[in-house]
Amino acid sequence: MKFFLLTFFISSVSLLAAEKPIVLWQAGAPGALGTAPKDIPTLTPYVPEKASGAVMLLIPGGSYSGIYEGQAEPFARWLNEQGITAFVLRYRLGSAGYRYPAQLQDAVESMRQIRANAGRWKIDPARIGVMGFSAGGHLVSTLINRPEDGEIDGRTPSVSPRPDLAILCYPVISMITKPHWTSRKMLIGDKPSDELVRQTSSELQVRAGLPPCFLWHTSEDKLVPVEHAQLYAAALHQNGVPHELHLYQHGDHGTGLIGTQHPWFADLVFWLKAQKWISAP
Repeated sequence: MKFFLLTFFISSVSLLAAEKPIVLWQAGAPGALGTAPKDIPTLTPYVPEKASGAVMLLIPGGSYSGIYEGQAEPFARWLNEQGITAFVLRYRLGSAGYRYPAQLQDAVESMRQIRANAGRWKIDPARIGVMGFSAGGHLVSTLINRPEDGEIDGRTPSVSPRPDLAILCYPVISMITKPHWTSRKMLIGDKPSDELVRQTSSELQVRAGLPPCFLWHTSEDKLVPVEHAQLYAAALHQNGVPHELHLYQHGDHGTGLIGTQHPWFADLVFWLKAQKWISAP
């Protein structure tokens, strides 16, 4: 049933086709282990017919061991329906031998390329957000918390990688409190140092001045406990970062995918209107 609804959603949207994926690192990714597709992160643009100028870097989940495509194109199309241009990031993975901060390097470079090419895409360089699911939500949190970890030695970029807002959907957050063990292993290995564990536990890395955040999770999530979103929201609150946290009682991990009825869609649209990213009717 979910497959039918998902197919119906995509086929019913009258939008421009996705553009050809952009190779993120033209000279090869830093520390690349080879030249196979798994070693070549990409950005795929989705441009709506009626673009508002707002942009979202979309980061699917997959436990840092894969890219869950159900959180890629369907959500890019949904964002297009709101007038938001989307870029889907397919980043390097732990299952291909890449550990932190390779994934963050890909996210930082994505933000820079999108902002640097704002004229080409006809977008507002001051309205570039980031949206991630599950492990992709963890990558979102590291992007806004510690973008400096994704910098490449010797480079002096002039374009900021800072998102202007962030959306975290049932995110992996902590590597200490009820960690999602697959994500942890794929990101930082079997025997990480205590320092690295703390560095990648996003609830410990929040500071004042982060962009506004929208978070949501379900209490019945059996894969990534709801405490992850709660810990991050508490850290945002402690540091005075504007945010909105929505906790829904029912639904396991991944609840609220495109094609299903779930209140988070309306809640997010309401928040985006308040941020002036979507025009109010």
